[in-house]
Amino acid sequence: MGESMKGLSRSHRCTEVSEAMLGQKVTVMGWVQKRRDLGKLIFVDLRDRSGILQVVFDSQELSKDLFSKAETIRSEYVLAVSGVVASRGPEGINPNRITGKIEIHVEDFRILSEAETPPFEVMENSTVKDDLRLKYRYLDLRRPDLQRNLMMRHRVAAITREFLNQEGFLEIETPMLTKSTPEGARDYLVPSRIHPGHFYALPQSPQLFKQLLMVSGLDRYYQITKCFRDEDLRADRQPEFTQIDMELSFVEAEDVMNINERLLKKLFKEVMNVDVSLPIPRMTYQEAMDRFGSDKPDIRFGMELVDISEIVKDGEFGVFKNAVAAGGSVRGINGKGCGSFSRKQIDRLGDVAKDFGGKGLAWIVIEEDGSYRSPIAKFFSEAMFNQIVEALEGEPGDLLLFCADENDIVYDVLGNLRLELAKRLDLLKDDDYQFLWVTEFPLLEWSKEQERYVAKHHPFTMPMEEDLALLDTEPEKARAKAYDIVLNGVEIGGGSIRIHQRDIQEKMFEVLGFSKEVAYERFGFLLKAFQYGTPPHGGLAYGLDRIVMLMAGADSIRDVIAFPKVKDATCLMTEAPGIVEEKQAQELHIQIIKQEEEEK
Repeated sequence: MGESMKGLSRSHRCTEVSEAMLGQKVTVMGWVQKRRDLGKLIFVDLRDRSGILQVVFDSQELSKDLFSKAETIRSEYVLAVSGVVASRGPEGINPNRITGKIEIHVEDFRILSEAETPPFEVMENSTVKDDLRLKYRYLDLRRPDLQRNLMMRHRVAAITREFLNQEGFLEIETPMLTKSTPEGARDYLVPSRIHPGHFYALPQSPQLFKQLLMVSGLDRYYQITKCFRDEDLRADRQPEFTQIDMELSFVEAEDVMNINERLLKKLFKEVMNVDVSLPIPRMTYQEAMDRFGSDKPDIRFGMELVDISEIVKDGEFGVFKNAVAAGGSVRGINGKGCGSFSRKQIDRLGDVAKDFGGKGLAWIVIEEDGSYRSPIAKFFSEAMFNQIVEALEGEPGDLLLFCADENDIVYDVLGNLRLELAKRLDLLKDDDYQFLWVTEFPLLEWSKEQERYVAKHHPFTMPMEEDLALLDTEPEKARAKAYDIVLNGVEIGGGSIRIHQRDIQEKMFEVLGFSKEVAYERFGFLLKAFQYGTPPHGGLAYGLDRIVMLMAGADSIRDVIAFPKVKDATCLMTEAPGIVEEKQAQELHIQIIKQEEEEK
């Protein structure tokens, strides 16, 4: 059993004790990282969130009872230690530790809490399996690297608040229990006890409320808030995540981007000591797709896509010719210096292409002597073959890779292949932060599944004025006043100028296939609000988890979230979601129907 603190009061955190305090009496408290028993001396590394400090129990200086108690100390025990700061002496210095030149000579201590042997050692950069770490997340979070991540997260949030406050924003909370407006991802639903058969939804974002705050004349709003999406989860998705959300009145896209550039500059300077040069480069969606095969391109390296459709459209190679004739394209990338790849390595790249919808991968190796090795060379005249190589600026030692298909597939295949090659060639440096604005997104995209247009971002995004007429004729060609902020191939935030005129918003719903009745049933409160004087407005939301993940150099957003869920949206620690008592379900007017196990 543990003792109470019995009059001991913490004077410092472990790494707040310094050489400047030699001879002073201090009291520190924390967990036992490591214990070394040398018989008459016991050394303990004491750990708190600030770091580690060595404390020494000396049998010559402590009473017999106190030293006997010290002999019972084990890993992860919680101690309160009072003693004098002393120099370690030259032979005892640990240069890898902030407190490596000092130690505490213990005069009094308490064992505040004993600990069982943990299921894994609490240590930095643990290689313990994720499932075990997440089951015992409270132990996992004792690791210094995870604690640093959460401290960094706190700092990002604090600096963001400070910056936005100075820019005239108001922090305003919006509801967590709201109306289901199923357009986009699936809602998490909450049954109402008072209104049988009715449900609230947890917000996928505060989008409608922040627009209504602009209608209310509050001018500039922000919120650091939880959002919820009941999606089919991928490896690095969470059912609940945190947004830095903002909205501004009387602005155009330039104004929103300008404020956010200055916010990013401040964050990266103060948190990382990284200088972000402004203005951040901009690229239209179409240029990003044509050059990088992605609307969130990683611009830390080249290897850009090259369109060779015009060169090959009249050639004899059916795969290339037919792709162009069907309205698709043939594009390639140059893997500089990858000509030394074995056939097996090239075939693996072909497998990557198939993973992203490609039917295969055509390739040309330019040998060091300038000769070619390629399964497609026989289909081309020498002149056309040379033209292809020249278009990709092929040189001895290069590997040229080609995809021919519908444009979307070609972009996806080559966009992901360039990333795969960059990983293999070690071109992606973690400390190289390359920001990019991607602008002029398509307003809509066609959903084969729903057989209708869906909003590329969301239904409240303003079309570019010059494209408004296209909503009646060629909706798929309309561009949006939308902008994403991308960092090293990760979209960390996205926003747009919003529709603020009721007639345009009604038109947008019509193009999305909503009848007027359905539009008003779902969004009537917004459309009605637009009747009472609405300022032009726009905003942006960041994924806080993603920003901190990139800053921390973490592999997953789970490493920067205190209590994350796993891929199937469960919490291994609390075992949520769980079964509720039948009485609770009845109060909510819910009948739980047990699914029969499928016959084997």
